[in-house]
Amino acid sequence: MNILFCSAGRRCELLKDFKKTMGEIGKIIATDISVTAPAIYMADKYYIVPRIDDDNYIPTILDICKTEEIQVVTTLIDPEIMLLAKHRKEFEEIGVKVLAPCEDTARICFDKYEMYQYLQQHDIKTVLTYGDIKSFKNGLAENKIKFPVFVKPRNGSGSVGARKVADMESLENAMLKDPSLIIQEFMGDALDIDADIYVDILSNQVVSLFSKKKLESKIGGASKTVSFKDEKLNEFLCRALKVFKFSGPIDVDLWYRNGEYYLSEINPRFGGGYLHAYGAGVDFVKLIENNVNGIENEPSFGNYDSDIVMMMYDSVVIKHIADL
Repeated sequence: MNILFCSAGRRCELLKDFKKTMGEIGKIIATDISVTAPAIYMADKYYIVPRIDDDNYIPTILDICKTEEIQVVTTLIDPEIMLLAKHRKEFEEIGVKVLAPCEDTARICFDKYEMYQYLQQHDIKTVLTYGDIKSFKNGLAENKIKFPVFVKPRNGSGSVGARKVADMESLENAMLKDPSLIIQEFMGDALDIDADIYVDILSNQVVSLFSKKKLESKIGGASKTVSFKDEKLNEFLCRALKVFKFSGPIDVDLWYRNGEYYLSEINPRFGGGYLHAYGAGVDFVKLIENNVNGIENEPSFGNYDSDIVMMMYDSVVIKHIADL
């Protein structure tokens, strides 16, 4: 298997895990817009490419796929997911499988208010959300929601701009500065949960699921987590994900309160916390290899131990400037 990681950025450990499973059979290619993106130096070969909003970006990626005989492509940043989804046919025409959802699913996942509406339509428990200050005030008057609340950009990623708001004056000021914010029920009394899931490329079925409780979160995601297993969670997620069209790895954020799970967000890519799943023995790389070779993966849940802790830390890549 030859795999291309677009927008590799800082995801060094993920590429290391792929290399560990793949060994010498197949190669890892990475792209980024900068020679100082550390993860590109974990790959067998890298390319510096235009920004994703450049007209030459997709033609450049397609050329790399042809040159390197790539069989599967993925991205590690949210804004590029829709781009790959839109150009799926062009990749498939040259024999490249795309680890990205269909266009409609990609759009819903990137628009947090549309995600809320979509989940509501399909009777899937989620966090109460308002798309504007007027509808929030109506909800407040009807005692459907109360302060504090949680606000975040409708189309944001990496937790940028997400924060707790304590009163109406602060909320009105926040919405005035950024009208794109959505307003959510504050789930401070709930348990923060994350799940790494693999949706088989061939069968489009959920075939692997790793769940973990968040012990500590930094900007952009969880930094300390502990694994657990719950059949009720597995059933909830398998039912919820049937109303989407995913392909490959996804990262799901949830809350658990009073015996019920609430779906919060879905990132249709490798999440930063997938390192925990891999370290606990849940190897999506093998599942991707099977799909690339035309083999459907059989569903397998709970094939890991509970109470395995992940503790994330910072590391560095050191290079001479002449080698960049």
